[in-house]
Amino acid sequence: MGDTQRIVYWVQRLSEIAMVGWLGMLLLVDVVASASVRGAQFLVPLCGVAGIVAIMLRRRHLVKGFSVTVGLSLATSLVIGVTNTPGMPGMAESGAILLLTISLLRHVTPMRRAVLLSLVGLVALMAEGVGRDYQGSAGLAFSFVLFVGWSVAEGLGLYLRIQQDRRRDTLSSVRRAERLELARELHDLVAHHITGIVVQAQAAKTVAEMKPEAVGPALDAIANAGTEALTSMRRLVGVLRADDEAARRPGTTLADLRLLTESFTASGPQVAFEVGTGLDERALAPEVLTTLHRVLQEALTNVRRHAPGTGWVEVDLRPVGGPYMPPALLGGGQGVRLRVRNYSSAADPRIKRLGGGFGLVGMAERVEALGGRLWAGPTEEGAWEVVAEVPS
Repeated sequence: MGDTQRIVYWVQRLSEIAMVGWLGMLLLVDVVASASVRGAQFLVPLCGVAGIVAIMLRRRHLVKGFSVTVGLSLATSLVIGVTNTPGMPGMAESGAILLLTISLLRHVTPMRRAVLLSLVGLVALMAEGVGRDYQGSAGLAFSFVLFVGWSVAEGLGLYLRIQQDRRRDTLSSVRRAERLELARELHDLVAHHITGIVVQAQAAKTVAEMKPEAVGPALDAIANAGTEALTSMRRLVGVLRADDEAARRPGTTLADLRLLTESFTASGPQVAFEVGTGLDERALAPEVLTTLHRVLQEALTNVRRHAPGTGWVEVDLRPVGGPYMPPALLGGGQGVRLRVRNYSSAADPRIKRLGGGFGLVGMAERVEALGGRLWAGPTEEGAWEVVAEVPS
């Protein structure tokens, strides 16, 4: 885990602890109030305890925890109202209901269910104000304060839900665009192989009468080309092809990757590009080389966009299991790994892993379509790297 991920992890943990601690202090106020008011007010701290437990378990049991807390709150308000004894709203109880309302509106699906549950929470809060009318004069004031709190929680929850939905839609659009690009390549690769099959079949027909011994090798070549076409189709099947006039070519070479780094060096930081020993592009499928080219292009674009002060960039392409490689991402097997690493960036306010960069999300979709993995994040040395591993 890099430094950035470790910081984010502890910030989240400390925020969780602070929220529970805040509710705990409100619970102490409820305990003091129950001792002074007496009567059925002793039930209010119990509702607060239930609310705190629901907050702590909300990631796994959000709806159940909310339902239990609201049910206990309504029952407590009913008891205090029916017995006509003095009562006050619980601060920990109300705070927990408001926090749970935010979580409901953000995570529960479908949306109408989340809104319905939030309205049930409003009923529970209003019951606190009306049913626990302390000394017969504070019910209206309590109800107004609780309604304002619920309105704020409702607005915040809906805002977070909208932002979450927008991000999900954007991610879907990026993945869809990447799949369409993969579909174009599927068309190009299959057309390339089929053309070879047709040419070799015509040649075999021509020489069949004059040189029968040449028919066997020609048929073997046709079979190999057909196998390669089927392999490419299996890797990229399931995507749709866009009807545009995008440029088409059957594949990419290692020379294209080197040309990409040289053009980046001409207008940006220096790039050192190294190809591992024993790596032969003839042993790599065309779609693998094309995917690596796209990942390299996206990684270098991110360096220019997000780290303009970087000193230099390292790019290396090696077989999986070669020297100086991090642990394999593919769980064993043959493959190729592309790593792009940049150093000495004066300011690097970039994405955290794949959370904020839609370009890398698209690259991850592309790499995973070939059965590979993509990772992006900081290293222990303070650099930023993108690693793509694809089966060969």
